[in-house]
Amino acid sequence: MRTKIVAGNWKLNNDKEESKKLIKKLKKAIKDTKLKNTRVIVAPTFVNLASSVKAAKKSKIEVVAQNMHQASNGAFTGEVSADMLKAIGVETVILGHSERRTYFNETDAALAEKVTTVLEKGMEAIFCFGELLEDRKSENHFAVVESQLKNGLFHIEAKDWKNIILAYEPVWAIGTGETASPEQAQEMHAFIRGIIEKQYDKKVADKVSILYGGSVKPANAEEIFSKPDVDGGLIGGAALKVEDFTGIINAI
Repeated sequence: MRTKIVAGNWKLNNDKEESKKLIKKLKKAIKDTKLKNTRVIVAPTFVNLASSVKAAKKSKIEVVAQNMHQASNGAFTGEVSADMLKAIGVETVILGHSERRTYFNETDAALAEKVTTVLEKGMEAIFCFGELLEDRKSENHFAVVESQLKNGLFHIEAKDWKNIILAYEPVWAIGTGETASPEQAQEMHAFIRGIIEKQYDKKVADKVSILYGGSVKPANAEEIFSKPDVDGGLIGGAALKVEDFTGIINAI
């Protein structure tokens, strides 16, 4: 049985006290929730990771990073390494979010290096990918997704997939209020699982959790999560509101 995951990407939101307060409220909200085979994840900003890890102790909440650099150290001003994250208790990192690809020009090649570093350090990656609106309109979305996966991940060995979570995020549905229909999400997730099976084997493909990211809300979460190849969600704006995030968690 694949692990179900609801991950909240807080992006550039919440200072230290706001982050601690949000985690405290979330801990209380899900304290009595039965999370069978389900992980609840939040990703605060770098400066709030250590305090958030402390705030989430003895709870069902995991704290992860939004990004990291592929180098262990060096002249990379403003960057954070895998070892730095591990030193404060962070073992999972989001890589390749569309905003990193778009605004900071992260390439497939750079992401492949980051994936390698994550695996070498014994960490876990939530690897993001997805097509732009023009790709969808031109019916090139399958080719784009396949290229991003192959370039960013297909250099790793089958055994390494135990440390990989996938997050399909159609860029046209992030923060826009637009959402891929449950059928569109299922179609893409099944396609993704199929190309992994082709590259590796059915066992690897069947075990990897594939999250959907793109304007998931309490109102549509249950229908999206009901699809057989959708294993949860990477949540943006709704993760900043305890009531909404809890509603999404309960929908899984």
